Amino acid sequence: MNNPFDMMKSMKDLQSNMEEMKAKLEKTFATGNAGAGMVEITINGKYKITDIKIDPAIVDPTDVGTLQVLIAAAFNSASQNLQDKLQQDSTKMAGSLGNLFGQN
Repeated sequence: MNNPFDMMKSMKDLQSNMEEMKAKLEKTFATGNAGAGMVEITINGKYKITDIKIDPAIVDPTDVGTLQVLIAAAFNSASQNLQDKLQQDSTKMAGSLGNLFGQN
């Protein structure tokens, strides 16, 4: 790729891809759970919680500490799952950039 105009087009394509990726963050979801599924949290690519499910069988007013630990563990699980998804997407994008610049 020696043509500067091709390089400028490639840079604009890259910028467009980055904007597309940012928009995709709100539509990318990951769910994590704890306590064998008794607590489940779903977050989006911006690390905002979009849903929490708690099995009614575990809600005991005298054991709020356990519930808090399970919620934290479910959120951490969702965060890790989301990071894994985003890593896969960025790896795919890097592969596309390599192809764009003639590298394999």
